[in-house]
Amino acid sequence: MSTDLTTTTTDARYLLIPDNPNRDMKSRIGMFAEWLQTSGSPLYAPDLKAYSEHLSTSKAPASVAAHLSTIRAAYRRLLRDNDLRDELYSVAASRLETPADRKAFVDEQLKRMENALDPAAAPVKVVKHQDRADSEQIRLTREQAEQLLNAPGVVPIKALRDTAAIALMLCTGLREAELCALEVDDLRQSLGGKTALRVRKGKGCKERLIPYGELSWVLAIVDRWLLAAGVTSGPVMRSFWKNGKTLRGVLKVRMVEYIVGSYPIMIGDKVRTVRPHDLRRTYAARLYDAEMDILSISQNLGHKDTKTTLLYIGEQNAQKRAAAGVYSYDLKLLEAVT
Repeated sequence: MSTDLTTTTTDARYLLIPDNPNRDMKSRIGMFAEWLQTSGSPLYAPDLKAYSEHLSTSKAPASVAAHLSTIRAAYRRLLRDNDLRDELYSVAASRLETPADRKAFVDEQLKRMENALDPAAAPVKVVKHQDRADSEQIRLTREQAEQLLNAPGVVPIKALRDTAAIALMLCTGLREAELCALEVDDLRQSLGGKTALRVRKGKGCKERLIPYGELSWVLAIVDRWLLAAGVTSGPVMRSFWKNGKTLRGVLKVRMVEYIVGSYPIMIGDKVRTVRPHDLRRTYAARLYDAEMDILSISQNLGHKDTKTTLLYIGEQNAQKRAAAGVYSYDLKLLEAVT
């Protein structure tokens, strides 16, 4: 770190990216580090309002808010790191003579950083949605889910793998990362005497069990995939080499989205591709339609709050909210328009 408190892109990444970051963290902090260098904004007191305006030229408000949240979290980690204070004292020692002046310098820099992190300094207006159109969040009907489930087929073996992956997500509501982390021993656990799937490390490092109930037929598909692939232990889902026959390694999260998107289906009058999270919403909506209570669905999905689960289920009162014919208008009057 130089004595003029500037930083290179590499330095900023090193300081701000935590150990074992996820893909979004690396991407967002990497973009921010490059902006710091090109804009001349100081590392210790970044102009997040200017960065917000920079992002808003190419990103939606919700995305800008997510980026700023990641950056603020990175700085808060940095503020808790005593190495940062040591670095600042090292800079102060090259400039200032007395201990009091050095301490004042360090405190001033840390205070400026805290001030820069204040959300009020870089507000982002995000539109809140009371409702979302059906086209924005797909929840498959039973017929559409069955259409998707049958799309890959079972031959060759790669198609069987895809069928098993889609079946597991439809029948248990697994997230992509949870599907990839699933191991053979997790497939047949017990909860209250019922066969259940174990999620070892869900969101927030929370383990949970998901009873299959009447959807236990999914195990027959998964068992057939494991037998065909010669997998007896370890990860259930595997990737293939380009020949589509030889196993390569553990399936990656990004590949799950590719698999699901590879099988477009008819939704309404259009052919559409779905995403893994659409299958999670479908799981919630179909179980709710089958009169499973909201708390049980929430527990199966690993949600902290049933309000989140309700968002997955979607609008259940659209028919009740449809307006009655409280007005009338003679449409024949429009025929006079030329």
